[in-house]
Amino acid sequence: MTALWEAVLSRKPANARALAAAGADPWRLSLGGWSPGRLSLAGPTPELFPVPEGVSLSDTERAAAQEAHRLTASLGEFYYDGTGLACVSGIDAAEAVRRLQATPVVDDGLLDVLNELLEDPYAYDMDESLHIVGVTSVPGGCVVTQPWGYAPQMPGVLARLSAGTACYGLYANPKSGNQGSIARHGTVEGSDLHPGGGPDENDTSAQVLASYLYQHDAVAYACAFAGLRPTDRRAVTGPPDVWVELPRRDYWSH
Repeated sequence: MTALWEAVLSRKPANARALAAAGADPWRLSLGGWSPGRLSLAGPTPELFPVPEGVSLSDTERAAAQEAHRLTASLGEFYYDGTGLACVSGIDAAEAVRRLQATPVVDDGLLDVLNELLEDPYAYDMDESLHIVGVTSVPGGCVVTQPWGYAPQMPGVLARLSAGTACYGLYANPKSGNQGSIARHGTVEGSDLHPGGGPDENDTSAQVLASYLYQHDAVAYACAFAGLRPTDRRAVTGPPDVWVELPRRDYWSH
């Protein structure tokens, strides 16, 4: 990777222009078949370099860039350290609750406990608070959230949610950074991923583009992976459509 590629990826247009003026080639291919120049067409400074004839984004790439702009603006900037999410494609909140065999929190006693928990979740033992999650329908699917813990990203939760579809699990670990997982058709296919981080050397063209569009925005990356199109951040931060209690079972060995 070149210094020019890093400047474009980091969205430092002044650095990128200086490097190009010094002779760096904006159209030299780098990761995933992208050049720094073509990647810049998907970002906030598409006029960064003079564009050679015939070089452009595909319709699919242009649509991905437009949706990334809409999605990141809709979610806005907010603090989400400690939050766990599962972004599930193609099912609504009711179906997610059914798949998890979860119980909606409607009992007055449980609601009182939940309200106390929401006021200060870290005052409770994690084993006691971990089984409560929020579920919300959004365009494209649904979000399972836990603003204080990792429960939505546990393998057994992702496996159940992803039957016949796909989902992306995220835990914004306050100690070690964002941790991602991918589940498809009931199987966890990828774990220890780094949503919101930079692209990797072996990434596909689409993966490089997604890493660029959602850099430093792990929540938006997770939503986009699952094809979710939320119009605000309520599905992540609450209040959700419904709070539910997960059955007590081993979610680590599925």
